[in-house]
Amino acid sequence: MWGCGLSGLCLLRCSLLFLAVQRAPSAKRDLRPCDETDYHYEYTECDSTGSRWRVAIPIKPGSCADLPPPIQGTDCSFSCAAGEFLEMSTQQCTPCAAGSYSLGSGLRFDQWDSIPTGFTSLASYLDPGPQGEDSQACNSSSWTAQGIYLESSRDDCTVSLVYAVRLEKQGSVSFTYQYPDNNIFFEFYVQNEQCQEMAQADDQKWIKVTSSGDWETHTVNLKSGTNILYWRTTGILVGGKIVKPVLLRTIQIEGVAYTSECFPCRPGWFSPSPGSSSCQPCPRNTFPQKGASSCTPCPDNQYSHEGWAECKVRPPCSEKDYFQIHSACDSEGKTQVVYRWVEPKICVDHVIGAVELPPTGEREPCPPCNPGYYNTNDSTCFPCPPGTHSDGTSACAECPAGTEPVLGYEYKWWNALPSNMKTSCFNVGNSKCDDMNGWEVAGDHIRSGAGGSDNDYLILNLHIPGFKVPTSLSGMTGSEFGQITFVFETICSADCELYFMMDVNRKSTTVVESWEGSKDKKSYTHIMTRNASVSYTWAFQRTNQALDVRHYVGDMVKLYSISVTNVLDGVASACRACALVSQSSQRAGSSCVPCPAGFYIDRDTNRCQECPPNTHLAGRHTYGQDACVPCGPGSRSNKEHSHCYSDCSFSHTEKNRTLTFDLAALSAVASLTNGPSFTSKGTKYLHLFNISLCSREGKMAAVCSDNVTDLAGKDAQGDAAQFVNSVQRSFICQSTIIPADGRGFRSALSSQSISLVDTFLGATVESVVDGVNAKPGLFPESPRDVPDINFFYRSTQATASCDQGRSSVIIVRCNPEKSERGELTLPSSCPAGTCDGCTFHFLWESLSACPRCTRSDYHQIEGACKGGVQETLYMWNEPKLCGRGAALPARTSSPCEAVALWLKVGLGGGAFVAVLLTSLTCYFWKKNKRLEYKYSRLVMSANKECELPAADSCALAEGEEPEDDVVYAQKPSLLGKLRAIANKQEEGESSESVQLKSSHSERWVWG
Repeated sequence: MWGCGLSGLCLLRCSLLFLAVQRAPSAKRDLRPCDETDYHYEYTECDSTGSRWRVAIPIKPGSCADLPPPIQGTDCSFSCAAGEFLEMSTQQCTPCAAGSYSLGSGLRFDQWDSIPTGFTSLASYLDPGPQGEDSQACNSSSWTAQGIYLESSRDDCTVSLVYAVRLEKQGSVSFTYQYPDNNIFFEFYVQNEQCQEMAQADDQKWIKVTSSGDWETHTVNLKSGTNILYWRTTGILVGGKIVKPVLLRTIQIEGVAYTSECFPCRPGWFSPSPGSSSCQPCPRNTFPQKGASSCTPCPDNQYSHEGWAECKVRPPCSEKDYFQIHSACDSEGKTQVVYRWVEPKICVDHVIGAVELPPTGEREPCPPCNPGYYNTNDSTCFPCPPGTHSDGTSACAECPAGTEPVLGYEYKWWNALPSNMKTSCFNVGNSKCDDMNGWEVAGDHIRSGAGGSDNDYLILNLHIPGFKVPTSLSGMTGSEFGQITFVFETICSADCELYFMMDVNRKSTTVVESWEGSKDKKSYTHIMTRNASVSYTWAFQRTNQALDVRHYVGDMVKLYSISVTNVLDGVASACRACALVSQSSQRAGSSCVPCPAGFYIDRDTNRCQECPPNTHLAGRHTYGQDACVPCGPGSRSNKEHSHCYSDCSFSHTEKNRTLTFDLAALSAVASLTNGPSFTSKGTKYLHLFNISLCSREGKMAAVCSDNVTDLAGKDAQGDAAQFVNSVQRSFICQSTIIPADGRGFRSALSSQSISLVDTFLGATVESVVDGVNAKPGLFPESPRDVPDINFFYRSTQATASCDQGRSSVIIVRCNPEKSERGELTLPSSCPAGTCDGCTFHFLWESLSACPRCTRSDYHQIEGACKGGVQETLYMWNEPKLCGRGAALPARTSSPCEAVALWLKVGLGGGAFVAVLLTSLTCYFWKKNKRLEYKYSRLVMSANKECELPAADSCALAEGEEPEDDVVYAQKPSLLGKLRAIANKQEEGESSESVQLKSSHSERWVWG
């Protein structure tokens, strides 16, 4: 018998049922014989030898008898060619009928009125909260059918479109897609029946970004067996910006065994002949039926667009159905406003309520020619010949001696579209605007056209063959080859968006900048850092919703002027002074010569002169010494005077003290990651900053890149990718990181990489430099008496949200508790590093930010003299607020004496004073004794005679010396009083009083 798989058991049972029916009792023989409408054919599963059987399966078992017996089927690898199907009754390939198509051994999905059977849309969020509170956040996210394409989710959920197919032989899957926004990660991968991911190269897994409006095709080979296909998108809605969805227009799979039927053409499409492998849309103003082989014209009062399945009644004309343009200048130099119907015209203007086309405006003088062009007799503008110039109003004139023409393009008058510009209209879902002009000239500006529907892309393209730096600017060695500046305005009532894109060397178009909603009149400048052929494109879309209507025809963009500098083979609007050969040279003359790098052109002599030290050529001219701009504080210029930089050293003088800083330890690139942060759907993301503070050579070392974009766009890395997707070296750059655990990716994903600053302004302790404010209040105040050093940076590239470009300040602060490399932090009030989106602030605390040590940062301590030796120690002043520089001196020893000289002098002086005091004490003691003796004799003499001497004086006894002092009774000596008091305390009332009589008064004297 034949082998069959599990799914073929039902077929085997059907064949056994057929045998049972043949042997049934006679009651069953009354059933009618089966005809072709009572059954259909199917193949059994292939066995190990690649064989299978064809069996008849009854539609209603038991309703008829005599089913065809099983027969040997075709080989399992058998398939029909495109445009044919396998007729199961004959097992022969048969061409499809007109109005239908077949891929032979393939499947094609290109009708998206709903998600086809077999496809599944799965939304997932792989970072739920601890209680699973975020598990319901993505339930409403899914792929959506939009009729002619399938649209991915617009939020930041991870949404997968899944389709399982079994291939009998090796095949492939290819799909046509549109992927305009790299804020979505778009990947395609394949799993086997065990849900194991097949090995794929990164450029097969990660899909390449497309330019706005372009469709690309991606093809991946498949193995035989079961293949589970995944189209997975993950939006990154950082900052709340809505992402552009991924669109799938067709999906085609090759490698299925066979197809047993042809597919009818979808409504609006037809196939005119048998054996078709595809269908084509019906032309405008026709309609078909499903499975049609031709299209039928619409009635006169109805219309249809290409691919429509039915006709609609033509509406009355309104103001939205016409637009105005300026006619070309006539032979008299006149122009006028002309109104035209939007083509194809679908409205009727001869019914009640319809508006008519306004009359043509009055004839007016044509605007002048654009600079670099001259006007001919027939009012046509032509470019000036090489070596000449014109402002657009006068004839072309040659440049004077010692000057050269300023080449470029400057378009500010729009009477006719320049020859190097073109305009078009594109719609992702249809081709009804392909023949329309996307933009229309309007005198002093060019503006977006009407388009066919609101979601059309209205495209304006400008081609530049290349750039050439003029001779007079040869002294500038920067990376700028040229720049484009345009002034524009958007007027919108819906979610319009203007894209500015460029295509370098015709590789791929990438979005440089975009603006959403209404914008007042403003200017934007983009700098070209590579000499290459480039096409600039402006694309305007009134709404990105899949609406085939014209509700916002009044929404528009106006371009007032476009200026491109240093254009190869451009036209000249003026002349610029250039350097001449020295008079002493044999080549002396009036021809221009290039100046060496870092030289300017002297105004008086028109000779090359080197810029002064620490100045750089910052402007876009080299004429005059004022072209050499002084470097900012704390910076110096490189040898070529092309830019200023910090060499990682800094000095500051305050309080009659000079502080010197050595920041060499901070010269290597440092990284800082903030977060994590979460989007509205809970997606976790981080901001990674790479910072290059300073360098001995002045090189910018910080680099950020998009790892997904790099993998998906390897072929463009050398051209446009290095302008947009991969960031060039800068001082500070930023990337958005999706952690590997945030969405189930195998590795962390980096996207939205941008250069924040590329120009060094200076380093100072001041808080403002060139209009950039350090805002030190964003960080805690330093508790140490060491000034912070503020490093100021700026970007020369303006953005949609930062007209003056981004800027950044790094506050370098001394912190002895940190290492030499230190630690970077962001403001607590602005965790993303910026409070306004344009100025970024960082604090870098480090030991290296402390000043270099000097002799004033330590003191000495002398020890005691021990054994004739004295040691001297050196200690840092506390707290220590310095690093490197002068080292702490080593301990020293010196001989000393046991008793110091000052001690000897002190002891000698003390001994002299002691002897002197002793001598005086003895002198006064002796004298007091003599006085007591005299007094006692006087008392004794008075007692014997019972009569006291006169109170006036005491007479001298015989033999007494006259030089003794007289003692008056009324004033006893201090010593006598003390002795009297002492005797009174010891003897009580033992002392006697003697009354001395006098003729004058009475006195008491204590004995």
